[in-house]
Amino acid sequence: MTAVIFDLDGTLIDSAADIAANANAVLEEVGLGTLPPEQIASFVGRGVPHLLQRVLEASGMAPEGPLLKPMIQRFNALYETAFEHTVIYPGVTKALAQLSEMGCVLGLCTNKPIAPTRAVLRHLGLEQHFASVYGGDSLPQRKPDPAPLFATAADLGRARVIYVGDSEVDAETAANAKLPFLIYTEGYRKTPVHDLPHDAAFNDFKQLPGLVASLMKG
Repeated sequence: MTAVIFDLDGTLIDSAADIAANANAVLEEVGLGTLPPEQIASFVGRGVPHLLQRVLEASGMAPEGPLLKPMIQRFNALYETAFEHTVIYPGVTKALAQLSEMGCVLGLCTNKPIAPTRAVLRHLGLEQHFASVYGGDSLPQRKPDPAPLFATAADLGRARVIYVGDSEVDAETAANAKLPFLIYTEGYRKTPVHDLPHDAAFNDFKQLPGLVASLMKG
C-alpha cells in the first residue's frame, strides 16, 4: 500500500491572494505601506515567520526587528479566516478520490500553521481526505527539514511514500527525505522545473493518479 502526502498552498489550493491580503492588513496596522500581492506571493513556502521577515525587508525594515513578533501573532490571528479568495485547483477533489479508490492513504504536510490549515480544509470540504495533517508549527522543525514529512508518513503507516508539491521547498524536502517527488507546475514555484529534483511533473490533476500508479509499479 502507498501513502501519498501533499503540500497545501500552491499544490492543492490557490491561497496567494488571501495570504497577500492578510500580510498587507498587518502591514497597515503597524503603519507601513502595502506591498504588491505578487511580491508577497513570492515569499510563500517557508512558513509565516519567513514570510513576514521578507515582507519587513521589502518594506525597508529590519527583518528580525521588534515588529516581527507582534506581526506574526497578528497575522496568525487573522489567518484562520483568511480564505475569502482561496480556491481548490481544478481536478484536485476528483484526483484525491481516485487515489483513495486505488488504495492509497493520503496525508498533508504544509508549512502553513496547523490552525489555519485545518480551518481552510474544513472551509473547502477537503478535510475528510487526509488521515494525517502536519502544519508548520506541528513540530519544532518545518520543511525543507524532512522531519514533518517523516512524521506524516509514520502516522500513515505505509512503507511506500510519495510526496506531491509545487515549490523549491517541496523539492528540497523530498530530496532530504529521499522520497519520490511529483511536482505540480501551476503553483508558486519560481525556479524552472528542470532545475528541481523530481520524478515527474504535471500541470493537470487528471494526470496525478496515473503518475502515482506508475510509481507504485516501480
